[in-house]
Amino acid sequence: MSGAHPTKSSRPGLSAGALVVAGLLLAAIGAVGAWLQHDAPGRSAQPRTELTASNPPAGLPTALTTGQHLRWSRCTSPPTARTGYDCATMKAPLDYRKPDGRTIDVALIRRKATGPNARRIGSLVLNFGGPGVSGVSGLPDRLKQYEPLLDRYDLVSFDPRGVGATIPVRCGKTADDTGYADACAEHSGAILPFIGTSHTARDLDLMRYLLGDERLHYFGVSYGTALGAVYAHLYPSHVGRLVLEAPVDPTEDLSEQQVSQVKAVQTAFDRFAAHCAARIRHCPTGDGPEEAERRMARLADRLKKKPAPAGAGRNLDADDLAHAVGDHLVRGTDGWEPLAKALTALIDDNDGRPLSKGADDTGSADRAATPRDNSRVARTAITCADSNLRPGFERLDRDEVRVKAASPVFGEAWSAGVYLCYDWPFDGERATLQVNAEGAAPVLVVGGTGDPTTPYPGARHMARALGDGVGVLLTAEEEGHGTYPQNRCVTKAVDTYLRTGRTPAAGTVCRGSMS
Repeated sequence: MSGAHPTKSSRPGLSAGALVVAGLLLAAIGAVGAWLQHDAPGRSAQPRTELTASNPPAGLPTALTTGQHLRWSRCTSPPTARTGYDCATMKAPLDYRKPDGRTIDVALIRRKATGPNARRIGSLVLNFGGPGVSGVSGLPDRLKQYEPLLDRYDLVSFDPRGVGATIPVRCGKTADDTGYADACAEHSGAILPFIGTSHTARDLDLMRYLLGDERLHYFGVSYGTALGAVYAHLYPSHVGRLVLEAPVDPTEDLSEQQVSQVKAVQTAFDRFAAHCAARIRHCPTGDGPEEAERRMARLADRLKKKPAPAGAGRNLDADDLAHAVGDHLVRGTDGWEPLAKALTALIDDNDGRPLSKGADDTGSADRAATPRDNSRVARTAITCADSNLRPGFERLDRDEVRVKAASPVFGEAWSAGVYLCYDWPFDGERATLQVNAEGAAPVLVVGGTGDPTTPYPGARHMARALGDGVGVLLTAEEEGHGTYPQNRCVTKAVDTYLRTGRTPAAGTVCRGSMS
Protein backbone atom coordinates (compact mmCIF):
# COMPACT_ATOMS: atom_id res chain seq x y z
CA MET A 1 0.00 0.00 0.00
CA SER A 2 1.70 3.03 -1.18
CA GLY A 3 -0.86 5.31 0.47
CA ALA A 4 -3.49 3.24 2.13
CA HIS A 5 -6.37 5.50 3.13
CA PRO A 6 -9.60 5.05 1.14
CA THR A 7 -10.82 7.64 -1.31
CA LYS A 8 -14.18 9.27 -0.93
CA SER A 9 -15.57 6.99 -3.62
CA SER A 10 -15.29 3.92 -1.36
CA ARG A 11 -11.92 2.94 -2.69
CA PRO A 12 -8.46 3.39 -1.14
CA GLY A 13 -6.46 6.40 -2.21
CA LEU A 14 -3.02 6.25 -3.57
CA SER A 15 0.07 8.31 -2.86
CA ALA A 16 1.91 7.90 -6.12
CA GLY A 17 3.95 11.13 -6.02
CA ALA A 18 4.41 13.59 -8.90
CA LEU A 19 6.73 12.49 -11.73
CA VAL A 20 10.09 14.33 -11.77
CA VAL A 21 11.41 15.27 -15.22
CA ALA A 22 14.94 13.86 -15.09
CA GLY A 23 16.04 13.47 -18.74
CA LEU A 24 18.89 15.69 -20.03
CA LEU A 25 19.03 16.30 -23.80
CA LEU A 26 22.27 15.19 -25.46
CA ALA A 27 23.47 18.33 -27.21
CA ALA A 28 26.54 17.14 -29.10
CA ILE A 29 27.40 14.44 -31.63
CA GLY A 30 30.12 13.13 -29.35
CA ALA A 31 27.64 12.73 -26.51
CA VAL A 32 25.29 10.84 -28.81
CA GLY A 33 28.15 8.55 -29.74
CA ALA A 34 28.88 7.90 -26.07
CA TRP A 35 25.22 7.04 -25.51
CA LEU A 36 25.17 4.56 -28.39
CA GLN A 37 28.36 2.89 -27.22
CA HIS A 38 27.84 2.83 -23.48
CA ASP A 39 24.05 3.23 -23.04
CA ALA A 40 24.39 6.41 -20.93
CA PRO A 41 27.03 9.00 -20.10
CA GLY A 42 29.33 7.99 -17.29
CA ARG A 43 28.75 4.27 -17.58
CA SER A 44 31.48 1.67 -17.84
CA ALA A 45 33.11 1.30 -21.27
CA GLN A 46 33.59 -2.42 -20.65
CA PRO A 47 31.48 -4.57 -23.02
CA ARG A 48 28.43 -5.84 -21.20
CA THR A 49 27.92 -9.55 -20.63
CA GLU A 50 24.30 -10.62 -20.41
CA LEU A 51 23.44 -13.17 -17.75
CA THR A 52 21.57 -16.40 -18.41
CA ALA A 53 19.57 -18.64 -16.09
CA SER A 54 19.14 -22.41 -16.28
CA ASN A 55 15.91 -22.81 -14.27
CA PRO A 56 12.87 -21.68 -16.24
CA PRO A 57 9.47 -21.67 -14.49
CA ALA A 58 7.93 -25.11 -14.60
CA GLY A 59 4.83 -25.82 -16.66
CA LEU A 60 5.16 -23.03 -19.21
CA PRO A 61 5.54 -23.60 -22.96
CA THR A 62 9.03 -23.13 -24.34
CA ALA A 63 7.78 -20.23 -26.46
CA LEU A 64 7.49 -18.24 -23.24
CA THR A 65 10.70 -19.48 -21.58
CA THR A 66 13.72 -20.67 -23.58
CA GLY A 67 12.14 -19.36 -26.77
CA GLN A 68 11.51 -15.86 -25.45
CA HIS A 69 14.12 -13.12 -25.25
CA LEU A 70 13.56 -9.63 -23.85
CA ARG A 71 14.19 -7.08 -26.58
CA TRP A 72 15.37 -3.97 -24.79
CA SER A 73 15.28 -0.63 -26.54
CA ARG A 74 15.24 3.03 -25.56
CA CYS A 75 12.03 3.97 -23.80
CA THR A 76 9.57 6.21 -25.60
CA SER A 77 7.45 6.89 -22.51
CA PRO A 78 7.13 8.21 -19.92
CA PRO A 79 9.12 11.34 -20.84
CA THR A 80 11.28 10.92 -17.73
CA ALA A 81 12.52 7.57 -19.05
CA ARG A 82 13.69 8.69 -22.49
CA THR A 83 17.29 9.14 -21.39
CA GLY A 84 19.27 6.41 -19.67
CA TYR A 85 16.55 3.73 -19.54
CA ASP A 86 15.64 0.67 -21.61
CA CYS A 87 12.14 -0.74 -22.00
CA ALA A 88 10.84 -4.13 -23.07
CA THR A 89 7.71 -6.25 -23.00
CA MET A 90 7.46 -9.78 -21.64
CA LYS A 91 4.92 -12.32 -22.87
CA ALA A 92 3.15 -14.16 -20.05
CA PRO A 93 0.03 -16.33 -19.82
CA LEU A 94 -3.14 -14.49 -18.95
CA ASP A 95 -4.19 -17.58 -16.97
CA TYR A 96 -1.36 -19.71 -15.60
CA ARG A 97 -3.76 -22.64 -15.37
CA LYS A 98 -3.95 -22.46 -19.18
CA PRO A 99 -0.34 -21.66 -20.08
CA ASP A 100 -0.88 -22.39 -23.78
CA GLY A 101 -3.79 -19.96 -23.99
CA ARG A 102 -4.01 -16.20 -24.34
CA THR A 103 -0.88 -14.21 -23.50
CA ILE A 104 -0.42 -10.70 -22.18
CA ASP A 105 2.36 -8.14 -22.54
CA VAL A 106 4.03 -7.10 -19.28
CA ALA A 107 5.74 -3.70 -19.55
CA LEU A 108 9.30 -3.56 -18.14
CA ILE A 109 11.86 -0.81 -17.61
CA ARG A 110 15.57 -1.10 -16.79
CA ARG A 111 18.44 1.10 -15.71
CA LYS A 112 21.64 -0.77 -16.48
CA ALA A 113 24.28 -1.35 -13.84
CA THR A 114 27.27 0.98 -13.93
CA GLY A 115 29.80 -1.31 -12.25
CA PRO A 116 32.08 -3.84 -13.92
CA ASN A 117 30.63 -7.12 -15.19
CA ALA A 118 32.60 -9.17 -12.69
CA ARG A 119 30.89 -7.41 -9.79
CA ARG A 120 27.37 -7.38 -11.18
CA ILE A 121 25.04 -9.56 -9.12
CA GLY A 122 22.11 -9.44 -11.52
CA SER A 123 18.84 -7.55 -11.62
CA LEU A 124 17.11 -5.98 -8.63
CA VAL A 125 13.37 -5.92 -9.34
CA LEU A 126 11.54 -3.05 -7.64
CA ASN A 127 7.88 -2.67 -6.73
CA PHE A 128 6.92 0.69 -5.25
CA GLY A 129 3.60 -0.24 -3.67
CA GLY A 130 -0.03 0.44 -4.34
CA PRO A 131 -1.49 -1.76 -5.55
CA GLY A 132 -1.92 0.30 -8.68
CA VAL A 133 1.48 2.00 -8.93
CA SER A 134 3.25 1.89 -12.29
CA GLY A 135 6.83 0.71 -12.04
CA VAL A 136 7.61 1.97 -15.55
CA SER A 137 6.77 5.50 -14.47
CA GLY A 138 7.99 4.94 -10.92
CA LEU A 139 11.60 3.94 -11.60
CA PRO A 140 12.67 7.27 -13.15
CA ASP A 141 10.78 9.11 -10.43
CA ARG A 142 12.48 7.20 -7.61
CA LEU A 143 15.89 6.46 -9.13
CA LYS A 144 17.83 8.58 -6.64
CA GLN A 145 16.65 6.37 -3.76
CA TYR A 146 18.19 3.26 -5.29
CA GLU A 147 20.96 4.71 -7.45
CA PRO A 148 23.81 3.64 -5.10
CA LEU A 149 22.88 0.01 -5.88
CA LEU A 150 23.61 0.46 -9.59
CA ASP A 151 27.21 -0.54 -8.97
CA ARG A 152 26.02 -4.13 -8.41
CA TYR A 153 22.58 -4.42 -10.03
CA ASP A 154 20.55 -3.55 -13.03
CA LEU A 155 17.52 -1.78 -11.55
CA VAL A 156 14.34 -3.20 -13.09
CA SER A 157 10.70 -2.39 -12.55
CA PHE A 158 7.44 -3.16 -14.32
CA ASP A 159 3.76 -2.42 -14.57
CA PRO A 160 1.95 -5.17 -12.66
CA ARG A 161 -1.17 -6.73 -14.13
CA GLY A 162 -4.01 -4.26 -14.36
CA VAL A 163 -1.70 -1.24 -14.13
CA GLY A 164 -0.34 1.20 -16.71
CA ALA A 165 0.67 -0.59 -19.90
CA THR A 166 0.07 -4.16 -18.63
CA ILE A 167 -3.55 -5.11 -19.41
CA PRO A 168 -4.81 -1.94 -17.69
CA VAL A 169 -8.12 -2.09 -15.88
CA ARG A 170 -10.69 0.27 -17.39
CA CYS A 171 -13.99 1.14 -15.77
CA GLY A 172 -15.20 3.97 -17.99
CA LYS A 173 -14.95 7.68 -17.34
CA THR A 174 -18.62 7.99 -16.49
CA ALA A 175 -18.76 5.26 -13.85
CA ASP A 176 -20.29 6.61 -10.65
CA ASP A 177 -20.01 5.20 -7.16
CA THR A 178 -23.23 3.18 -7.31
CA GLY A 179 -22.43 1.52 -10.63
CA TYR A 180 -18.68 1.29 -10.31
CA ALA A 181 -18.32 -2.48 -10.01
CA ASP A 182 -20.69 -3.12 -12.93
CA ALA A 183 -18.79 -0.62 -15.07
CA CYS A 184 -15.49 -2.36 -14.31
CA ALA A 185 -17.00 -5.73 -15.23
CA GLU A 186 -18.35 -4.30 -18.48
CA HIS A 187 -15.07 -2.73 -19.59
CA SER A 188 -12.54 -5.17 -18.08
CA GLY A 189 -14.40 -8.36 -17.19
CA ALA A 190 -12.10 -10.56 -19.29
CA ILE A 191 -9.03 -9.65 -17.24
CA LEU A 192 -10.35 -8.95 -13.73
CA PRO A 193 -10.09 -12.60 -12.55
CA PHE A 194 -6.39 -12.68 -13.50
CA ILE A 195 -4.82 -9.56 -11.98
CA GLY A 196 -4.43 -10.58 -8.34
CA THR A 197 -1.11 -10.72 -6.52
CA SER A 198 -0.57 -14.46 -6.99
CA HIS A 199 -0.77 -14.04 -10.78
CA THR A 200 1.72 -11.15 -10.71
CA ALA A 201 4.03 -13.23 -8.49
CA ARG A 202 4.10 -15.87 -11.22
CA ASP A 203 4.98 -13.14 -13.70
CA LEU A 204 7.89 -12.28 -11.41
CA ASP A 205 9.34 -15.78 -11.73
CA LEU A 206 9.16 -15.70 -15.50
CA MET A 207 10.72 -12.23 -15.38
CA ARG A 208 13.53 -13.52 -13.14
CA TYR A 209 14.38 -16.23 -15.64
CA LEU A 210 14.30 -13.95 -18.68
CA LEU A 211 16.50 -11.41 -16.86
CA GLY A 212 19.06 -14.18 -16.49
CA ASP A 213 18.92 -14.71 -12.73
CA GLU A 214 18.82 -18.12 -11.05
CA ARG A 215 17.19 -16.43 -8.02
CA LEU A 216 15.04 -13.34 -7.71
CA HIS A 217 16.56 -10.25 -6.10
CA TYR A 218 13.73 -7.93 -5.15
CA PHE A 219 12.89 -4.78 -3.21
CA GLY A 220 9.21 -4.29 -2.41
CA VAL A 221 7.66 -1.39 -0.50
CA SER A 222 4.23 -1.40 1.19
CA TYR A 223 1.94 -3.44 -1.09
CA GLY A 224 5.14 -4.59 -2.81
CA THR A 225 5.88 -6.59 0.35
CA ALA A 226 2.72 -8.61 -0.22
CA LEU A 227 3.87 -9.37 -3.75
CA GLY A 228 7.38 -10.32 -2.61
CA ALA A 229 6.11 -12.50 0.23
CA VAL A 230 3.66 -14.34 -2.03
CA TYR A 231 6.52 -14.93 -4.46
CA ALA A 232 8.63 -16.40 -1.66
CA HIS A 233 5.72 -18.67 -0.71
CA LEU A 234 5.27 -19.91 -4.29
CA TYR A 235 8.97 -20.20 -5.19
CA PRO A 236 11.05 -20.60 -2.00
CA SER A 237 13.95 -22.20 -3.87
CA HIS A 238 14.11 -19.20 -6.23
CA VAL A 239 14.41 -16.59 -3.47
CA GLY A 240 17.59 -14.55 -3.71
CA ARG A 241 17.93 -11.31 -1.75
CA LEU A 242 14.47 -10.00 -0.92
CA VAL A 243 13.81 -6.76 0.96
CA LEU A 244 10.27 -6.18 2.24
CA GLU A 245 9.98 -2.63 3.56
CA ALA A 246 6.94 -1.18 5.37
CA PRO A 247 5.21 -4.57 5.24
CA VAL A 248 1.51 -5.23 5.10
CA ASP A 249 0.22 -7.56 7.81
CA PRO A 250 -0.28 -11.06 6.37
CA THR A 251 -2.34 -12.16 9.39
CA GLU A 252 -5.12 -9.57 8.91
CA ASP A 253 -7.97 -9.64 6.43
CA LEU A 254 -9.06 -6.52 4.57
CA SER A 255 -11.51 -5.43 7.28
CA GLU A 256 -8.95 -5.86 10.06
CA GLN A 257 -6.35 -3.95 8.08
CA GLN A 258 -8.70 -0.99 7.75
CA VAL A 259 -9.19 -0.77 11.51
CA SER A 260 -5.48 -1.19 12.25
CA GLN A 261 -4.51 1.44 9.75
CA VAL A 262 -6.97 4.10 10.89
CA LYS A 263 -5.71 3.60 14.45
CA ALA A 264 -2.13 4.01 13.24
CA VAL A 265 -2.80 7.22 11.32
CA GLN A 266 -4.66 8.65 14.34
CA THR A 267 -1.69 7.83 16.57
CA ALA A 268 0.67 9.48 14.06
CA PHE A 269 -1.55 12.58 14.06
CA ASP A 270 -1.48 12.68 17.86
CA ARG A 271 2.33 12.65 17.77
CA PHE A 272 2.26 15.49 15.25
CA ALA A 273 -0.15 17.45 17.45
CA ALA A 274 2.09 17.01 20.49
CA HIS A 275 5.13 18.16 18.51
CA CYS A 276 3.20 21.09 17.05
CA ALA A 277 2.11 22.25 20.50
CA ALA A 278 5.64 22.03 21.87
CA ARG A 279 7.71 23.29 18.95
CA ILE A 280 5.63 25.31 16.46
CA ARG A 281 4.63 28.87 17.25
CA HIS A 282 0.91 29.54 16.78
CA CYS A 283 0.27 25.82 16.33
CA PRO A 284 -3.02 25.39 14.40
CA THR A 285 -3.98 22.27 16.35
CA GLY A 286 -3.69 23.87 19.80
CA ASP A 287 -2.02 22.67 22.95
CA GLY A 288 -1.96 18.92 22.34
CA PRO A 289 -3.76 15.89 20.89
CA GLU A 290 -7.07 16.38 22.72
CA GLU A 291 -7.41 19.99 21.63
CA ALA A 292 -6.30 18.96 18.13
CA GLU A 293 -9.19 16.50 17.89
CA ARG A 294 -11.67 19.20 18.87
CA ARG A 295 -10.27 21.69 16.36
CA MET A 296 -10.23 19.13 13.58
CA ALA A 297 -13.85 18.23 14.35
CA ARG A 298 -14.89 21.88 14.11
CA LEU A 299 -12.94 22.28 10.88
CA ALA A 300 -14.53 19.16 9.38
CA ASP A 301 -18.01 20.42 10.29
CA ARG A 302 -17.24 23.73 8.60
CA LEU A 303 -16.04 21.98 5.43
CA LYS A 304 -19.11 19.75 5.33
CA LYS A 305 -21.27 22.87 5.14
CA LYS A 306 -19.02 24.76 2.75
CA PRO A 307 -15.91 23.20 1.19
CA ALA A 308 -12.84 25.40 0.84
CA PRO A 309 -11.37 26.38 -2.54
CA ALA A 310 -8.45 24.11 -3.42
CA GLY A 311 -7.35 25.55 -6.75
CA ALA A 312 -7.96 24.51 -10.36
CA GLY A 313 -11.71 24.57 -9.82
CA ARG A 314 -11.58 22.01 -7.04
CA ASN A 315 -12.94 22.11 -3.54
CA LEU A 316 -11.65 20.57 -0.32
CA ASP A 317 -14.34 19.05 1.89
CA ALA A 318 -14.25 17.11 5.16
CA ASP A 319 -13.18 13.82 3.61
CA ASP A 320 -10.49 15.54 1.59
CA LEU A 321 -9.25 17.15 4.80
CA ALA A 322 -8.66 13.77 6.41
CA HIS A 323 -7.02 12.30 3.33
CA ALA A 324 -4.71 15.25 2.81
CA VAL A 325 -3.61 15.28 6.45
CA GLY A 326 -2.90 11.57 6.16
CA ASP A 327 -0.73 12.17 3.11
CA HIS A 328 1.39 14.65 5.05
CA LEU A 329 1.82 12.15 7.88
CA VAL A 330 3.06 9.53 5.41
CA ARG A 331 6.12 11.77 4.90
CA GLY A 332 7.11 11.46 8.56
CA THR A 333 8.61 14.43 10.34
CA ASP A 334 9.38 16.04 6.97
CA GLY A 335 5.65 16.52 6.58
CA TRP A 336 4.98 18.08 9.97
CA GLU A 337 5.96 21.70 9.34
CA PRO A 338 4.21 21.82 5.93
CA LEU A 339 1.13 20.29 7.57
CA ALA A 340 1.07 22.95 10.27
CA LYS A 341 1.38 25.73 7.68
CA ALA A 342 -1.30 24.18 5.46
CA LEU A 343 -3.76 23.80 8.35
CA THR A 344 -3.13 27.39 9.36
CA ALA A 345 -3.94 28.58 5.84
CA LEU A 346 -7.12 26.53 5.82
CA ILE A 347 -8.30 27.56 9.29
CA ASP A 348 -7.39 31.26 9.09
CA ASP A 349 -7.87 32.04 5.38
CA ASN A 350 -10.16 29.26 4.12
CA ASP A 351 -7.41 28.37 1.63
CA GLY A 352 -7.36 24.66 0.85
CA ARG A 353 -4.61 24.81 -1.75
CA PRO A 354 -1.57 24.16 0.49
CA LEU A 355 -3.20 21.19 2.18
CA SER A 356 -4.54 19.59 -0.98
CA LYS A 357 -1.27 19.95 -2.85
CA GLY A 358 0.22 16.50 -3.27
CA ALA A 359 -2.77 14.71 -1.74
CA ASP A 360 -4.28 11.71 -3.46
CA ASP A 361 -7.84 12.88 -3.84
CA THR A 362 -7.52 16.63 -3.96
CA GLY A 363 -11.15 17.56 -4.29
CA SER A 364 -14.59 16.35 -5.20
CA ALA A 365 -14.81 17.86 -8.67
CA ASP A 366 -13.57 14.82 -10.60
CA ARG A 367 -14.13 12.01 -8.13
CA ALA A 368 -16.12 9.88 -10.60
CA ALA A 369 -13.60 10.15 -13.42
CA THR A 370 -11.07 7.42 -14.17
CA PRO A 371 -7.56 8.87 -13.77
CA ARG A 372 -5.42 8.79 -16.88
CA ASP A 373 -2.99 6.35 -15.29
CA ASN A 374 -5.81 4.07 -14.02
CA SER A 375 -4.17 3.79 -10.60
CA ARG A 376 -7.40 4.15 -8.62
CA VAL A 377 -9.35 1.50 -10.50
CA ALA A 378 -6.34 -0.83 -10.60
CA ARG A 379 -5.99 -0.52 -6.83
CA THR A 380 -9.58 -1.52 -6.31
CA ALA A 381 -9.47 -4.37 -8.79
CA ILE A 382 -6.26 -5.91 -7.42
CA THR A 383 -7.39 -5.56 -3.81
CA CYS A 384 -10.70 -7.26 -4.57
CA ALA A 385 -9.00 -9.97 -6.61
CA ASP A 386 -6.90 -10.79 -3.55
CA SER A 387 -9.57 -10.56 -0.83
CA ASN A 388 -12.47 -12.99 -0.62
CA LEU A 389 -14.43 -10.74 1.76
CA ARG A 390 -17.84 -9.98 0.28
CA PRO A 391 -19.74 -8.86 3.38
CA GLY A 392 -23.47 -8.37 3.56
CA PHE A 393 -25.01 -5.12 4.74
CA GLU A 394 -25.23 -6.21 8.37
CA ARG A 395 -21.48 -6.91 8.47
CA LEU A 396 -20.79 -3.71 6.53
CA ASP A 397 -22.69 -1.66 9.08
CA ARG A 398 -20.69 -3.20 11.94
CA ASP A 399 -17.40 -2.66 10.12
CA GLU A 400 -18.26 0.96 9.38
CA VAL A 401 -18.97 1.60 13.05
CA ARG A 402 -15.68 -0.05 14.05
CA VAL A 403 -13.63 2.10 11.68
CA LYS A 404 -15.36 5.32 12.76
CA ALA A 405 -14.82 4.46 16.42
CA ALA A 406 -11.12 3.75 15.86
CA SER A 407 -10.23 7.38 15.07
CA PRO A 408 -11.96 10.65 15.94
CA VAL A 409 -10.10 12.52 13.19
CA PHE A 410 -9.92 9.96 10.36
CA GLY A 411 -12.54 7.34 11.15
CA GLU A 412 -15.46 8.83 9.22
CA ALA A 413 -13.48 9.39 6.04
CA TRP A 414 -11.76 6.00 6.26
CA SER A 415 -15.02 4.13 6.94
CA ALA A 416 -16.01 4.34 3.27
CA GLY A 417 -13.35 1.70 2.63
CA VAL A 418 -15.48 -1.06 4.14
CA TYR A 419 -17.59 -1.00 0.96
CA LEU A 420 -14.60 -1.58 -1.27
CA CYS A 421 -15.39 -5.09 -2.51
CA TYR A 422 -18.89 -5.84 -1.25
CA ASP A 423 -20.45 -5.88 -4.76
CA TRP A 424 -17.35 -6.78 -6.77
CA PRO A 425 -18.46 -9.09 -9.61
CA PHE A 426 -15.67 -11.68 -9.21
CA ASP A 427 -14.57 -13.81 -6.28
CA GLY A 428 -11.38 -12.97 -4.43
CA GLU A 429 -8.61 -15.44 -3.69
CA ARG A 430 -8.42 -15.67 0.11
CA ALA A 431 -8.94 -13.80 3.38
CA THR A 432 -5.27 -13.40 4.30
CA LEU A 433 -1.96 -13.75 2.48
CA GLN A 434 -0.17 -17.09 2.29
CA VAL A 435 3.48 -16.24 2.82
CA ASN A 436 5.14 -19.19 4.55
CA ALA A 437 8.38 -19.74 2.64
CA GLU A 438 10.04 -22.63 4.43
CA GLY A 439 13.44 -23.41 2.90
CA ALA A 440 13.90 -19.97 1.32
CA ALA A 441 17.01 -17.87 1.78
CA PRO A 442 16.75 -15.16 4.48
CA VAL A 443 14.33 -12.35 3.65
CA LEU A 444 14.94 -8.91 5.20
CA VAL A 445 11.77 -7.34 6.65
CA VAL A 446 12.05 -3.62 7.54
CA GLY A 447 9.39 -1.97 9.72
CA GLY A 448 9.08 1.54 11.12
CA THR A 449 7.56 1.92 14.58
CA GLY A 450 5.74 5.13 13.59
CA ASP A 451 4.37 4.00 10.24
CA PRO A 452 0.84 5.45 9.72
CA THR A 453 0.06 3.33 6.65
CA THR A 454 1.34 -0.18 7.40
CA PRO A 455 1.46 -0.34 11.21
CA TYR A 456 4.61 -1.76 12.79
CA PRO A 457 3.00 -4.93 14.23
CA GLY A 458 2.54 -6.06 10.64
CA ALA A 459 6.32 -6.14 10.20
CA ARG A 460 6.69 -8.48 13.17
CA HIS A 461 3.87 -10.67 11.86
CA MET A 462 5.38 -10.77 8.36
CA ALA A 463 8.82 -11.81 9.62
CA ARG A 464 7.25 -14.54 11.75
CA ALA A 465 4.89 -15.77 9.02
CA LEU A 466 7.68 -16.20 6.49
CA GLY A 467 9.03 -18.96 8.72
CA ASP A 468 11.89 -19.76 11.08
CA GLY A 469 15.20 -18.83 9.59
CA VAL A 470 13.56 -16.96 6.70
CA GLY A 471 12.06 -13.69 7.96
CA VAL A 472 14.68 -11.37 9.53
CA LEU A 473 13.17 -8.27 11.16
CA LEU A 474 14.97 -4.91 11.13
CA THR A 475 13.18 -2.26 13.23
CA ALA A 476 13.50 1.47 12.63
CA GLU A 477 12.35 3.95 15.26
CA GLU A 478 11.04 6.34 12.62
CA GLU A 479 7.94 8.32 11.72
CA GLY A 480 6.43 7.98 8.27
CA HIS A 481 5.74 5.28 5.71
CA GLY A 482 9.07 3.74 4.75
CA THR A 483 12.56 4.35 6.13
CA TYR A 484 14.92 3.63 3.20
CA PRO A 485 17.05 5.58 2.39
CA GLN A 486 16.05 8.27 4.92
CA ASN A 487 17.44 6.37 7.91
CA ARG A 488 21.21 5.85 7.60
CA CYS A 489 21.26 2.75 9.78
CA VAL A 490 18.51 1.10 7.72
CA THR A 491 20.22 2.07 4.49
CA LYS A 492 23.52 0.56 5.60
CA ALA A 493 21.87 -2.70 6.69
CA VAL A 494 19.78 -3.02 3.53
CA ASP A 495 22.64 -2.18 1.18
CA THR A 496 24.96 -4.62 2.94
CA TYR A 497 22.35 -7.37 2.60
CA LEU A 498 21.74 -6.66 -1.08
CA ARG A 499 25.46 -6.54 -1.86
CA THR A 500 26.66 -9.45 0.28
CA GLY A 501 23.63 -11.47 1.36
CA ARG A 502 24.42 -10.84 5.05
CA THR A 503 21.42 -9.90 7.14
CA PRO A 504 21.67 -7.75 10.27
CA ALA A 505 21.65 -9.53 13.62
CA ALA A 506 18.25 -10.65 14.87
CA GLY A 507 16.55 -7.92 16.87
CA THR A 508 18.55 -5.05 15.37
CA VAL A 509 16.93 -1.66 16.02
CA CYS A 510 17.87 1.48 14.10
CA ARG A 511 17.41 4.71 16.03
CA GLY A 512 15.66 7.59 14.34
CA SER A 513 13.14 10.39 14.75
CA MET A 514 11.23 8.50 17.47
CA SER A 515 14.30 7.54 19.50
